[in-house]
Amino acid sequence: MTDNEKKQIESYRKNGYGYKQISNLTNLSVNTIKSYCKRNKLMSADLQSNDNHTLYCEQCGKPVEQNEHRKRKRFCSDACRNKWWNNHLDLVNRKAIYELTCPYCKKSFTVYGNAKRKFCSHSCYVKYRYGGKQNG
Repeated sequence: MTDNEKKQIESYRKNGYGYKQISNLTNLSVNTIKSYCKRNKLMSADLQSNDNHTLYCEQCGKPVEQNEHRKRKRFCSDACRNKWWNNHLDLVNRKAIYELTCPYCKKSFTVYGNAKRKFCSHSCYVKYRYGGKQNG
């Protein structure tokens, strides 16, 4: 662990960040963060109180203002949200996957998000719609 990482951990801990948040921000394991904090007495009693329910952006670590009676915000901006989800595609919950059959070639194909789609490709659509004839 470098001196810069140690300073970052101390700063994050004193600003009220938890082990997991620090781990995500520094790309160090949670156990490394815990053991460093315990060795250097950066325990929860030294932390600032988080009674104001301030959460931190999961991408960049900036504080995210929460609105009362609204859904909890996880990101400070659309740019951070897009970057985080593009880096965590395995966590995307893809419920809207449909298994369809192309009316032209009779092949089975899967579609994400559009249950009204009919054809597996544009070429099958053109052949079905215009009888497979080319221009002329």
